[in-house]
Formats: sequence, C-alpha cells, structure tokens
Amino acid sequence: MVDFVRHQPRVRRLRDFGHAVGRLTPGTHNAITDVAGVLVGQTTLVDEQKGVHSGVTAVVPNALADARTLPAGFHVGNGYGKFVGATQVMELGELETPILLTSTLSTFRVADSLLSWLIDRATEPVRSVNLVVGEINDSWLSSADPRPVTAEHVYGALDGAHDGPVAMGNVGGGTGAVALGFKAGIGTASREVALRDRQATVGVLVQANMSGDLRLLGRTITPENLGLRRPGHVSERGSCVVVIAVDVACSALQLSRIAARGVFALGRVGAAFSHGSGDYGLAFSSEPSETPRTLNPAELDGVFAAVMESVEEAVIDALLAARTVRTPSGREAIALPHEVLET
Repeated sequence: MVDFVRHQPRVRRLRDFGHAVGRLTPGTHNAITDVAGVLVGQTTLVDEQKGVHSGVTAVVPNALADARTLPAGFHVGNGYGKFVGATQVMELGELETPILLTSTLSTFRVADSLLSWLIDRATEPVRSVNLVVGEINDSWLSSADPRPVTAEHVYGALDGAHDGPVAMGNVGGGTGAVALGFKAGIGTASREVALRDRQATVGVLVQANMSGDLRLLGRTITPENLGLRRPGHVSERGSCVVVIAVDVACSALQLSRIAARGVFALGRVGAAFSHGSGDYGLAFSSEPSETPRTLNPAELDGVFAAVMESVEEAVIDALLAARTVRTPSGREAIALPHEVLET
C-alpha cells in the first residue's frame, strides 16, 4: 500500500496531556510549516504481509522556486550515515534543493529521482546541482525490500508538499523507524522567538531512529521497565536527522551553530549517539538574501533555545504519534504507551 500523506487522523501530542517543553510559544501548527514558505510532503510505503515499512519525507522551501540558493548550515554529531550533498552545504553554506529523508539503501534512488524532478521543472539546462538527501536505517522493521522507494514515491512527496499540519509517527521517511526503545518516526515542532525588531519563527522536523533510553518529563522510561521487549538491532545502530528552518536570513556560520543545537537537543531525550548512528543537523533560512543578518548574542541564545525545545518536543511527539508495528518475521516495535503521561 502506498499513501501520499497530506494529513492524518488526529493524534495526541505532548501538549494534549497538559505538558509542554520549555518556555517559548509554539507556532500555529507547532510544526516546521509554521515557518513561512516551508512545505512538507510525505509518501508512506506499507505492506504488512510482506514486511515493508518505509517511505520518503520532503521538506520543500518555496523560495527555491525563485532563488538559486538559500543560506544553510550543517552539523555532524556522528558521521555513520549516508547524507548526500553534505560536504557542499558545509563548504559553501548554501542549500540548492528540497531536503529529502528516506531509508539507507533508498538514499541513492531518491537522490536520482530528485535530480529528475528538478530537471523536469527547470527552465534552463541543469549542468550541476547539489542534491540533499538524508537517511535512517529502517532495515530491522522493513526487511522484505531493502530499497522500496521509487521515483513515483519521490515525485508524490515533492508534488504533494503543503503547509499546515504535518503528519507524524509512522509516515514518510520515519515509517520504519524505532527510537529510544519504542516505535518512532517523524516528529515536528516550532517556536516563536523575539528578536530586537521583530518576531521570528523556528521550526524543526526530526526523523528519529536512534538508540538510547527515553527521558520524558524528568523520568527515564524503558521498554524493559514497562514489561516490553526492546526493538532494533542487537548492536546499537540508528540515525537521527534534524532539519531546522528559520525565517531570518542569517549567515551560514550562524546557521551551522543553529544546526549543532539540533543535534545537541537529542541528548535531552536520551539519545545514545552510538558508534553506529548517523546524527545530523541541517539548518536553513527560508528567506534568500545577499546581505544576511548577523544575530546578536541575545538573539542567538533565543534561537538556540527555540531549537532545543522544539527538537525535544518533536521527538516526544513522534513517539506519541507512532503506532505499533509487527512484521511477518515476528519482529515487533511497540508504540510508547500513552499511560506513561497519564500517571
């Protein structure tokens, strides 16, 4: 079954249980799409009889339709991953394409499909372009087909990208993800930040698939303590990609520092940052500018706080939105029981 996700049935988020992370105020949808001009599209691939749980998530900055590049920064927490386009983003501080997130062995097919999508829409011949594709290893749950994502699925995610609420949990590039001992997936959140002359919006989208023990509201919650089996590979593997959007045209250097906070924030929820994990942060400005603004220290601190709060809440919401998955081979990833927030 293939689902080109636009919306999902109402899921319960952390705030629905009367809890919140941090002190800053979320945007309208508490999602990366609260940053003006940032769209999200997702294709979900599920075949329960065969054991396929995969997909692709697209983060599409609208401004790229008119501007060749957007300011961007990149941070590697642990480099055990396949992040297409990372070195040029780091070197030039520029984002040239939408950001696609998928599973490990689908990465290169997704990159090729993204290139075809760009060529199809180009008004001039494409001679060179830096594609940006991140990944997680979802092979523990999605073992029937090591690379199920096709060009059709990539086009569906890109063409279906929209603003407004973002589907979370078992969707898109997070369909086969497990994190912190439970079924996980895609999570998102946002915060409003006061700058010296205006309000800014910071939004994040997290593809959560990392090892570690969940830290939730001051408690450590493990599947073992709840009488459940821990899912995932015996040796600690897993990856987490954090995409951060800001509606301030700040410099690539400052965006790289903002991207780093996205990775740092994973430690708040218990990420182990293990040897076998690829932990990446990518931050971009939704506003193109040849004269980027330099955030002063107080403004940077506000943006850093917004990122830290948003990432922590996004991971928790990914866990709360996820649904239990059982494969034909007998593997099982249990969703975080909502009762842990009701006691």
